Amino acid sequence: MNIPDCQIIVRVDRKVIGSDRALLSRDTRYFITSLDPSDVTPSGLQKIVRDHWQIENSLHFVKDRWWDEDRHYLHRPGLGAVFATLTNFALSILRILQPPGESLVETAENIRYSPRKTLQTLGFNGL
Repeated sequence: MNIPDCQIIVRVDRKVIGSDRALLSRDTRYFITSLDPSDVTPSGLQKIVRDHWQIENSLHFVKDRWWDEDRHYLHRPGLGAVFATLTNFALSILRILQPPGESLVETAENIRYSPRKTLQTLGFNGL
């Protein structure tokens, strides 16, 4: 198989271990990059993969699970970008309001039950 501009293929084997030390899952992922092998080290590639999953776990996972963004009916031509912008904005507000040590779910629930307090926190004091 010829992959244009492919310089490196990385294989990552992952094991998820539970708190009881039992193996919960195992998988293998492959990553393809056009990086020049002389410009990156194995630990540098590992950081790139981790950074990729940090974005996936902190942004896309939330948008896919909470707002079901991938299957939403607004992903029609012309509306998809608007919907994505609104969900990005909502997620940004959640992260701004998220206290240290509190999950995004807890923050969202607090907003849900105290919308007036949230708006006042954001500077809408006339409410």
